[in-house]
Amino acid sequence: MTYDKKLDLAGPGISTYEKVAEVLPKNYDPILDRKDTQKAIQLAKLEMEDGLCKRLNLFRIECPLILEKSSGMNDYLDRDGSRTPVDFPAGLGLEKRIEAQVVQAATKWKRFALAQFLCDKHEGIYTDMRAVRKDYFLDHDHSSYVDQWDWERVIDPADRNLDYLKETVRALWATFLQADAAVRKEFEAVREKLAPLPKELVFLHAEEILAKYPTMPRKQRETQIVQDIPGVFIIGIGAILEDGYPHEMRAADYDDWCTPTVKGPDGDQYYGLNGDILMWNPVTKRRHELSSMGIRVTKETLVQQLTETDQLDFLEMPYHKMILNDEIPQSIGGGIGQSRTYQYLLGKAALGECSVTIWPHQLHEACAAKGIHLLR
Repeated sequence: MTYDKKLDLAGPGISTYEKVAEVLPKNYDPILDRKDTQKAIQLAKLEMEDGLCKRLNLFRIECPLILEKSSGMNDYLDRDGSRTPVDFPAGLGLEKRIEAQVVQAATKWKRFALAQFLCDKHEGIYTDMRAVRKDYFLDHDHSSYVDQWDWERVIDPADRNLDYLKETVRALWATFLQADAAVRKEFEAVREKLAPLPKELVFLHAEEILAKYPTMPRKQRETQIVQDIPGVFIIGIGAILEDGYPHEMRAADYDDWCTPTVKGPDGDQYYGLNGDILMWNPVTKRRHELSSMGIRVTKETLVQQLTETDQLDFLEMPYHKMILNDEIPQSIGGGIGQSRTYQYLLGKAALGECSVTIWPHQLHEACAAKGIHLLR
């Protein structure tokens, strides 16, 4: 089988609602009704936030919904600029109005926030991040409205290694287990109909997964690996792999995906200090991403990654200059999809059963035909 590897890197692509209807679960019967779903969401939210604070030494802060375009702090989600933010002028009465953008993710802003809130080493922040990503195909898995727990923690330069990354991932996973246990204890139907989360994640480098399934596109590789292993943390998202392509197009100015880490079984070099948590979803019968995280770039790796992606002009932006001038701390951080977490813990077929946003009428109709109620 051959496929267009460049096209495969584009991330969530454009499908059709006929195809979406085909993959929606058959004979779907929600485990919890709409009222209990909201109660379970509140419980899971409290448990996740409690666990994040205790295990990662975080405290809650407020997060911007709007950023100045010139700051360089908005997240472009990819390397080619195809997923553009919502732009608008702000400030009536100004001679020159502020060029503003709606946040797509707070990934870069959080690192600045560590300095703004005077965080000490191994102390950090988390926030209820709300964002708009207008350039997605809207289906049961992807929404223009994004809700995340975004977190960031100050690290020591000596922490920039895979052992520290894995230690942090395990602490994060213990928080998921805490929320899962609380929901299962409170709601008998969830306890009876859904298996608990696996106690541990398996760590695999993207290079290892490519070697295991060399002829499969990225999404199929991910889907296959989580069928074989229910929960994985894929390391090295953004690094160029053996086939000459990255596993996924990760932005060049926050996660460090170019640092050499370990050697493979044949002595080949593996790269990257970041990764994603992926699960097998027994309801949707597909891969389910819960979190993306990583150790952030240093000024050296920032320049290297922007050079590799032909984006050196970013170095003129205020955020990037802060990194070059050591004005913001070295850090580790990530984003956890809130509705994605609730969807998984509660056995829901669609994000729209957990969050209220806009969906096309074609998706409402396809879901209604399968007994899936999207909130309005």
